[in-house]
Amino acid sequence: MNQETYHPGEKVPQSGIYRCDCSESHEFTSTDVEGKTFPPLPSACTGSSWVLKTPAHPS
Repeated sequence: MNQETYHPGEKVPQSGIYRCDCSESHEFTSTDVEGKTFPPLPSACTGSSWVLKTPAHPS
């Protein structure tokens, strides 16, 4: 599945729960609000960006 990725500091395009893109067995998530900026990734995360997991207002 090819999903769009977002880097820390970029504007959040859609409110929802985002997960880090690392391929480790753990999963770091962040609840983000449209128009705000993405937070830094957790220090234990080996990924480089956030990916939308669950939209706040699914269509």
